[in-house]
Amino acid sequence: MEFHLKENGMRIDFDYGELSISGNEDYGFRPFQLMVASIAGCSGSVFRKILEKQRIEVDDLQINAEVERNPEEANRIERISLKYIIKGPRLDPERLYKNLEISRKNCSMIRSVEDSIKIEESIETIELSG
Repeated sequence: MEFHLKENGMRIDFDYGELSISGNEDYGFRPFQLMVASIAGCSGSVFRKILEKQRIEVDDLQINAEVERNPEEANRIERISLKYIIKGPRLDPERLYKNLEISRKNCSMIRSVEDSIKIEESIETIELSG
């Protein structure tokens, strides 16, 4: 990856577009937002693949992230709470939690930060008739 210095941050060009990064939200994504997005995106993608392999029907999967930062330590991310909201027919919460444990073990982003950031996960199911 090649990053380029801009007046108000950094820029990186990917095949699918440009990403601007800045400590000022007016000029790009803030670094902590990208870290949280990487963790939620990785976890959600791995979780979805596991559900597909097990043929668990999911109509929608949404992840809400709450972030706790420590202003005493350069606004360090201390905790990320990920809430998975799953909509579908015949959802088994116990089976979903077991699959979430498997996804956690296979998510490279969570594994990379789990010794320095507390990652909490919960599931809310919304049962749809089907």
